[in-house]
Amino acid sequence: MKEKVVLAYSGGLDTTVIIPWLKENYNYDVICCCIDCGQKEELEGLRERARLSGASKVYIENVIDEFCEDYIVPCVQANAIYENKYLLGTSMARPVIAKKLVEIARKEHASAICHGATGKGNDQIRFELGIKALAPDLKIIAAWRDKKWNMDSREAEIEYCKQHNVFLPFEVAESYSRDRNLWHISHEGLDLECPENEPNYDKLLVLTTPPTKAPDTPEYVTMTFEKGIPISINGKEMKISKIIEKLNELGGKHGIGIIDIVENRVVGMKSRGVYETPGGTILMEAHQQLEELILDRETYHAKKEMADKFAELVYEGKWFSPLREAIQAFIESTQEYVTGEVKFKLYKGSIIKAGTSSPYSLYNESLASFTTGDLFDHHDADGFITLFGLSTKVRAMKLMEASKEEALCGQQI
Repeated sequence: MKEKVVLAYSGGLDTTVIIPWLKENYNYDVICCCIDCGQKEELEGLRERARLSGASKVYIENVIDEFCEDYIVPCVQANAIYENKYLLGTSMARPVIAKKLVEIARKEHASAICHGATGKGNDQIRFELGIKALAPDLKIIAAWRDKKWNMDSREAEIEYCKQHNVFLPFEVAESYSRDRNLWHISHEGLDLECPENEPNYDKLLVLTTPPTKAPDTPEYVTMTFEKGIPISINGKEMKISKIIEKLNELGGKHGIGIIDIVENRVVGMKSRGVYETPGGTILMEAHQQLEELILDRETYHAKKEMADKFAELVYEGKWFSPLREAIQAFIESTQEYVTGEVKFKLYKGSIIKAGTSSPYSLYNESLASFTTGDLFDHHDADGFITLFGLSTKVRAMKLMEASKEEALCGQQI
């Protein structure tokens, strides 16, 4: 019997071309595994395409709810944003994909897992670290790094597929490199490779209306959270995946969440991409608005530091690591009282605050008011400032004393 390989299959060009390539170069029995994280119409015709390309079996695994509850929610609770812009749409989907690939490989008694990530990108790291953490005994085939791989461009891949009579639903001129799931869609390649080029949003965008073409009337939205987890929109309770779907609809309508970024990849190079994250941008902003009302100063600041580290770990593919687990445990402890209601309005690419409330709010109107309240005496600030600035004052006195001594010595000379 032939050895089996499980191919991480998206249905796109890069993974479709790998099916005949694996059969031709390694004589593998190729089992395609597509992990459905919310790609929607991108899954249309995928099973047939894989079969026609030479796959012996095709799995389409729906993990949308698992993706939302076990991967998206921790990132939202952490406020994990890479380099102040990127909401980790691709990054946080990779560990659940790696987990499912390993499960299918075990089920099929496969000896290897193959992926189509290039040697320049981050996904090769994310896939392989995930697989190594969960199944260190399995062989990993990275097609683009393989010595038998001789295709160096998307044009070459398309030509290879034509030679092997593989049907392709796309052309070179339209072949942006895209990754889509429930949380976002990313766009790379073609004219975006030059950072001097302005993106053609009318041609590029899939989920979102360009802000300039968004409605002229703002739309109010109210969300409720319980322990840092979103539970309703405009009074209607929904599971997390449905909340994100609804926010995608609202955010897409009003031009929310379009990011054009030059990011620093793990491998060291810079990469330019356009990300659409309409619902995710709203959800992140709403959660942050609630947290700023509830968390105390020290926890809020410490959590911000942890958020940057959490985002870095997820971006680097280190989801299955003790440090990520430890940081997540800290994050979850901070969410105990992150309960309340957030109201905002969406308008031409902006999320505008319209009121936040919580039974655990630390905001005290008597303390915050410019008028003197019962809980605060302005004279108390005297002692506080004296102690808080003591080290500054002592240093200044020491420098003044030293300066006088230097001046005295100069006069004596």
